[in-house]
Amino acid sequence: MRLSLWALGAAASVFAALSSGLAQSDNPVDEYRRMLADPFANPGFLFVDEGERLWTERRGPKNASLEQCDLGLGPGVLDGAYAQLPRYFPDVDRVMDAESRIVHCMVTLQGFDEAEIRRRAFSTRDRRSDLEALVAFVAEKSSGHKLSLPLTHPKEKEAYALGEAVFYRRGSYFDFSCSTCHSQEGMRIRLQELANLRKNEDAIRAVTTWPTYRVSHETLRTMQHRMWDCFWQMRMPDLVHGSEVSIALITWLTKNAEGGELTVPAIKR
Repeated sequence: MRLSLWALGAAASVFAALSSGLAQSDNPVDEYRRMLADPFANPGFLFVDEGERLWTERRGPKNASLEQCDLGLGPGVLDGAYAQLPRYFPDVDRVMDAESRIVHCMVTLQGFDEAEIRRRAFSTRDRRSDLEALVAFVAEKSSGHKLSLPLTHPKEKEAYALGEAVFYRRGSYFDFSCSTCHSQEGMRIRLQELANLRKNEDAIRAVTTWPTYRVSHETLRTMQHRMWDCFWQMRMPDLVHGSEVSIALITWLTKNAEGGELTVPAIKR
C-alpha cells in the first residue's frame, strides 16, 4: 500500500499546522495556500491506495477484479490512459470519461448494478465512495503525463462541440452559465480566483489538478463531482453522473487544457 502511514502522519501535521500557522501569519490566506501546496501532506494518496486495493480485489456478483478494464489503451493498461480521456469507445459506441468507463467495467466485468454505483458515486460525511477511490488510483497512474485527447472520431468532435455549447448556455432562475464566471479575466468569488477556462494556461491550471482532495469536504473529489457542484452553485437542475452533458463539458475543458501535465491527486480548499 502506497505511503498510507506516511500520508496519515503528514495529514495530521498539516491540519495541526493550519490552526497555529494561520494564527501567527501576517497573511493568513497566503499561509493557508502554502500549507495546501505541501505535496507531503495530501490525504488524497490514501484514496489512491484504497483504489488500488479495489482495482485488484475480486468483487461483485462475478467475483472478478478490474485488472482487465480497458480505458482506451488496451485491457489492463493504466499508464497514461487517464490523460487521454474522455474518448470514443467502439464497444459502447459513445464517448466516455474515466468515471463512466470505470462504471462500465464494474458492471460488465464484476456484475455490479450501474444505478447503485452512480447513486453512491460521491462520498458523504458518513460514507466513502468506492468510485472516487478507483478514479484516484487510475488518475494517479497518469500523473506526470500530458493531456492529449484524440478528438478524431466524429462522436468525439460532437462531444467537444456540445461541451462548448453547454459552457455558454444560460439557464435557471439566476440566468447563469459556466461562462458567467469562467470566461473573463480577473474574476473572483470571495477569496477564490476564477479561471478563464477558454484560455489554455488557465484551463491547464484547473483541469490538471483533478481528482483532488477537498479540505472543506474532507474527502477526495473527481471531475464529475466538480461539474455537478458547479451546476448546483448555479442552481441548475442536478447534473446526472456520467450523462452526455457532463462528459461533453469534461471533453471541452480537457481539450482546452491540451498539453498540460497532470499532477494528481492534488489538494484544494
